Amino acid sequence: MLDVDDEIQRLLRKKSINDPERARLLALLKAATAVLTMRSLGTFVEKLVQRFVVGADSPVRQGDFVAIRPHRVMTHDNTAAVVAKFRSIGAPAFFDPAQAVFTLDHDVQNTSPANLAKYGAIEAFAAQHGVDFYPAGRGIGHQIMVEEGHALPLTMVVASDSHSNMYGGVGCLGTPVVRTDAAAIWATGQTWWQVPPVVKVELRGRLPPHSAGKDVIVALCGLFNRDEVLNCAIEFVGDGVAHLSIDDRLTIANMTTEWGALAGVFPVDAATVGWLRRRAGALPQPHPRLNDAAIARLEADAASGRMAPDPAAQYAKHLTLDLASVSPFVSGPNSVKTSRPVAELEPQRIRIHKAYLLSCVNSRLSDIAAAAAVLRGRSVAPGVEFYVAAASSAVQRDAEASGDWAALLAAGARPLPAGCGPCIGLGAGLLRDGEVGISATNRNYKGRMGSPKAEAYLASPAVVAASAAAGFICAPTALPPARPPAISISVAAADSTDSAANDGAAGAADAGPDAVVPGFTPTLDGELLFCDADNLNTDGIYAGKYTYVDDLPPHKMAQVVMENYDPLFASMVHKNDILVGGFNFGTGSSREQAATALLHAGIRIVLAGSFSETFKRNAINNGLLVLEAPQLVRDLRARAAAAASGASGTATARRPTERTGVRVHVDLVRGLVSGAAYSDGAHGVMRQAYSVARVGRAAQELVVAGGLEAWVRQRVQS
Repeated sequence: MLDVDDEIQRLLRKKSINDPERARLLALLKAATAVLTMRSLGTFVEKLVQRFVVGADSPVRQGDFVAIRPHRVMTHDNTAAVVAKFRSIGAPAFFDPAQAVFTLDHDVQNTSPANLAKYGAIEAFAAQHGVDFYPAGRGIGHQIMVEEGHALPLTMVVASDSHSNMYGGVGCLGTPVVRTDAAAIWATGQTWWQVPPVVKVELRGRLPPHSAGKDVIVALCGLFNRDEVLNCAIEFVGDGVAHLSIDDRLTIANMTTEWGALAGVFPVDAATVGWLRRRAGALPQPHPRLNDAAIARLEADAASGRMAPDPAAQYAKHLTLDLASVSPFVSGPNSVKTSRPVAELEPQRIRIHKAYLLSCVNSRLSDIAAAAAVLRGRSVAPGVEFYVAAASSAVQRDAEASGDWAALLAAGARPLPAGCGPCIGLGAGLLRDGEVGISATNRNYKGRMGSPKAEAYLASPAVVAASAAAGFICAPTALPPARPPAISISVAAADSTDSAANDGAAGAADAGPDAVVPGFTPTLDGELLFCDADNLNTDGIYAGKYTYVDDLPPHKMAQVVMENYDPLFASMVHKNDILVGGFNFGTGSSREQAATALLHAGIRIVLAGSFSETFKRNAINNGLLVLEAPQLVRDLRARAAAAASGASGTATARRPTERTGVRVHVDLVRGLVSGAAYSDGAHGVMRQAYSVARVGRAAQELVVAGGLEAWVRQRVQS
């Protein structure tokens, strides 16, 4: 940097410079700007993004829309759908075959001719284009990405799956994209991303015995359950980080997805480097990614301090958790945002019918060892089915070598192939009507692991194993009385959950003559169809059992939309209804059918208090308009509550989906929802008009084109 500074000063002191010197000066200034950007005022996340931005010379900051060229993009069973989009785009070849990774992991128990043919076609496509391919049985894609060194520290990696946050456990900025984005990356090497607000989560102290990383993230989801980190990127810091194993960090980062975040990243430290060296030692050498030279470069990069957050870096929020105050936690039933210490649940003796140790969050070697330690010398209780699947074939081999796998089977566990299986609601062992399950997976949404009439709880592998042996939810050993976890939160002065842009008058300004793209319909009219639920997840909108049925026709998608949330929704929705949801609408997986099924049902726009950023991305990429209208949601709730109480003051039950009878006019260009007033004042007051974000030209172009896929195709083929 000093040499660069000297040369810049030398050129600036010259009275005149020629064209080559002028070009050299500009290049040096750009280089100096990039170095300063990496060293000053940036968070770890901002600095990581800066490394993978395309065509931006200025510092990357939170809120910026940027073009990114990620180090890797992973797709799994949904590769078949991405292939169809890639071919539809008309791209002649991959921009960079080394950028793509294919892993088959979701429906691996399905040996039907149709599924085997799909898997075979994906393998052939990978061979044709020179893409790294991992077949069914090798393991869960996210585990493979870490095991095989595709998700490396200090890189940015995306995946067409919502749990790509997991890569943050090794200091890699992992974040989800959607299928259309994956196809665009295959074709062009890049896609778009909005740098999210960054939240600092400080972990202090050390976990007590019998507590694990799963307890940390389950506690965080339950303690900070008011969207404190919704659509944010999390940086984990504090002296407590050093006391967490890499497996614990991967677990915590994985479930930042359920917490509502777009990424959750741990620092790269001695533990990270040590884990990489041990992993490299288990692989045939020379390995193309995990080898001594590559790890030495990473170690030097991390030690340089260039990527460390600046002391003056700006964070949207600062949350703290004292790890010593975290006891074994359980979340549920059917909600990640409700969690309690297992010591509070154990006296209730909640009977279970099924237990699960599987999925990308908690089926690594240490997880299997923790469960085996609980079950040695014991048996699974009568009437309980305990299903186990390793995160990868490599993990299973190591567990077999240690004797832990045999201990689980001797206790009565039922093995499944390495893959997602019951976690996504596929294959053997699903929950039936009236059953209760406890699982070491990451999601317990209603209907995700089987019947929507079942109940599911989440816990650590040790608690799951203990519960399987006892037949009811319990801890692996006697625990002291749980004390309230020690937490704190501070919010930056500029942070606000309701922006003025959503509720103020700014959106009502007159639009100019060039504000409308030819072919775009600038206004919509329809009745408000109200689904009054916060955190309405993608499993509720479009059930997992349909997600990998690639040939489900649009009319059938319309018939099953929302069936896990409200089985009567499809019979109530009318074409051109305006759907209104609660806050954090569309949380959960990255499945794009949650957006396209609504389109097929006749919904052209969704209004909600707030949206999952991944759902929003899917919606916009497929031409479904989504606008935040928090005050409209509050007013509809007030009106519904007043109507439900009735003249007698006795509350009556409300339906999950309500036809409001309120018709509105939505001006998409001016950003205004009007006509929402109604005359019977006994049921509360609604505003005459609500401001929402304007639909700009970029989004209009996607709607007119029929989505990002068609938009890219037009440009590739023109």
